[in-house]
Amino acid sequence: MRLNRRTILVGAIAAALLVSTGIYLARNSGNPPRPERSAGEPSAVQTGALTAASVELNETQVKSVKIEPVGERTFAIQREAVGSIDFNQDMTVQVFSPYQGKIIGLFAKLGDEVAKGQKLYTIDSPDLGQAESTLIAAAGVLELTTRTLARAKKLYETEGISQKDLQQAVSDQQSAEGALRAARNAVRLFGKPEAEVDQIVAKRKIDPVMIVPSPISGRVTARNAAPGLLVQPGAVPAPYSVADISTMWMMAYVVESDSPLFHVGQEVKVKVMAYPGKVFEGKVSTIGAAVDPTTHRLLVRSEIRDPKHELRPGMFATFVISTGDSVRATAVPLDGVVREGDGTMTVWVTTDRRTFAKRTVKLGLQQDGYHQIVEGLQPGELVASEGALFLSNALINSSR
Repeated sequence: MRLNRRTILVGAIAAALLVSTGIYLARNSGNPPRPERSAGEPSAVQTGALTAASVELNETQVKSVKIEPVGERTFAIQREAVGSIDFNQDMTVQVFSPYQGKIIGLFAKLGDEVAKGQKLYTIDSPDLGQAESTLIAAAGVLELTTRTLARAKKLYETEGISQKDLQQAVSDQQSAEGALRAARNAVRLFGKPEAEVDQIVAKRKIDPVMIVPSPISGRVTARNAAPGLLVQPGAVPAPYSVADISTMWMMAYVVESDSPLFHVGQEVKVKVMAYPGKVFEGKVSTIGAAVDPTTHRLLVRSEIRDPKHELRPGMFATFVISTGDSVRATAVPLDGVVREGDGTMTVWVTTDRRTFAKRTVKLGLQQDGYHQIVEGLQPGELVASEGALFLSNALINSSR
């Protein structure tokens, strides 16, 4: 009996092993290794399959990606910096009164455009009054000596006076003419035109109002004048300041390491936030003599052309200066490059416009919407010029 029980137990175990083996073979006999997919078969991504560094897209997903061959572009060797706009101080004039006086009239406001010679303000000048008084007196003396000379000539003809008396009358008349000329010139120094001088002489009336005109054409940038204010020659602040705004200054500070690249006369392109997309052109006019010991930056001042008077002092601006010859290099649109979490830059390359492989590249310059590719790509290769971020996200999602 014991032998039979042992025999039965061994047989049962063997039968169980055979059944298990048969089930395993039956399940795998209909699933041989998958052959490579032919061109007409569905892609791996249609079932959600992604490789470690490549992505396959279906027909719908491909529409989300723009594919272009890698080309070449010209990149300018240039430097950029930020700064601010200011008036051209070389073309800014403080309009002082040439003589002491009290302001009695103002004819320009802050921000007004004025022409050269246009009246800015007037003052009641005692010096002008004194000069006009001298002019009137000189004119009277000349008139008197002229009549005296005419009478002396008649008397001399009748031997009523000696030759010495006649010569004295001639001398007095000539002295009076000189005094009148000097008096007229003195009044003209106050800005009085010749016609007004003649009126003062003819009417024998003093007009102490002196006009102070703008010495240049430009914009009134400061007004410190007020009616009744007593002004002195050269006393600051000046009643008015006028700036020629056909050119403006761009004040920028560049890093110390870039300072050898900048030179007076270099062409400058400036942009301001107030006029997006517009470029103002000019030239470097001044390079700072010293580097700021705190910021280690150097002043670069440029003279910017502004024929339409659009720039305003204090505007935030950026400028670009070409510092070398342009280079021809491989280029990819900005949307075709992705910055990875570790800081590396990658693009997505394809050969069949459906399967995309991620490739690390080294970037150079960035201009006009393109990255310069220093290493990692060759002209003619197909890349995702738009939708590269979509491909990166698809790869990340597949690994979760």
